[in-house]
Amino acid sequence: MAMLKQVIEAYELLDSARVDGYTVADFLKGRGVKEVEVTTIEGEKGSTDFVKIVIPGKDSKAPKLGIIGRLGGIGARPERIGLVSDADGAITAIAVALKLADMQSNGDILPGDVIISTHICPDAPTKPHEPVPFMDSPVDIATMNKYEVDKRMDAILSIDTTKGNRIINIRGFAITPTIKEGWILRVSEDLLDIMEYVTGRMPAVVPITMQDITPYGNGIYHINSIVQPATATDAPVVGVAITAEVPVPGCATGASHEIDIELAGRFCIEVAKGFGAGKVKFYDEDEFRRLVELYGSMKHLQTLGRLEK
Repeated sequence: MAMLKQVIEAYELLDSARVDGYTVADFLKGRGVKEVEVTTIEGEKGSTDFVKIVIPGKDSKAPKLGIIGRLGGIGARPERIGLVSDADGAITAIAVALKLADMQSNGDILPGDVIISTHICPDAPTKPHEPVPFMDSPVDIATMNKYEVDKRMDAILSIDTTKGNRIINIRGFAITPTIKEGWILRVSEDLLDIMEYVTGRMPAVVPITMQDITPYGNGIYHINSIVQPATATDAPVVGVAITAEVPVPGCATGASHEIDIELAGRFCIEVAKGFGAGKVKFYDEDEFRRLVELYGSMKHLQTLGRLEK
């Protein structure tokens, strides 16, 4: 496994009641990462530390990939002891940063910059959800998007534990169709190819719906927050869903699978290699332009609609 070492390191780093964003930043800097930014935000239900990491590529003008580790919190203390299932997005994001740093130390530099963001909260609240409970967050989705979605990201992979449902029932990871400006576009053939190469299996796709791509806060059911970054950017967004065969609560402990996280992380790195080189596309620009010409803008789905009026 190409990055299992980094996954285990990230897991052990985050599996602490005392970990925070500054602990993570110090660990990354010790591995040679030069650009790490930590921002502490207080919310109504506690606080969390947003961590943003930039791994520079060979060409600063090359396409920049954003990788977001999306989650409510890495822990639900004092209600639950240890890392929760919801932590998988953060573990993957930090493991990817460590792997890219190690690659650079060994002389392998990607074509374009990779911007990685997530947040660290070991004591997030939980909330009811069907069919199993979700993790809540100290801050709302708009705040997450503000600190995790970066204007420099030309495309985004949003990694999120997606086990609290019974509609995607495979063990490993799956990807969503590409979401752009309120449109659910066809699944990227380039990303399906990479998924097949990385896993050695047939690809799996999450059945994202229209309501899943609308912003949280509108009172509508969402599968989870995996594609919520798409409400805050015009860049194409693809969810990388870490999945299970059965519904698993986001607040369950002992439910993270290092091999599945490693597969998702390795997928992200392979996408970053091709995207920065201009060889991997998230969507067909001509087809998207034609859709808008024929049917108009769907950007209103990136808003709260009539609730904003």
